[in-house]
Amino acid sequence: MRAFEIGAAALLCLLGVRSLVYWIRRPLASRSLRDQLLYALWVTGRVGLWLAVAGVFAISASIHREGRAFLDEFHRYRWYFYVPLTLAVIQLVAGMLLARSRRD
Repeated sequence: MRAFEIGAAALLCLLGVRSLVYWIRRPLASRSLRDQLLYALWVTGRVGLWLAVAGVFAISASIHREGRAFLDEFHRYRWYFYVPLTLAVIQLVAGMLLARSRRD
């Protein structure tokens, strides 16, 4: 089972790097500083979400127990689930604010 988790973490990391390269190459057409900052937040949320989900699999792969012991050990990392949640909220809010902004 660890091989699956390590493979999933590696794949999600690669997708995160791909996402970063893809969105960095596409500049925002707006000259507004507000829009540029919102776009930077949106890209950060998008790329960070890939990497944060990869982190969930990496944490799971690092635990060498099974059954109830695995769940007890995984419970120590429950705080980490706030990381992808926060990044998803950042991406959502930044995207919504960008959609509502006035175009130049």
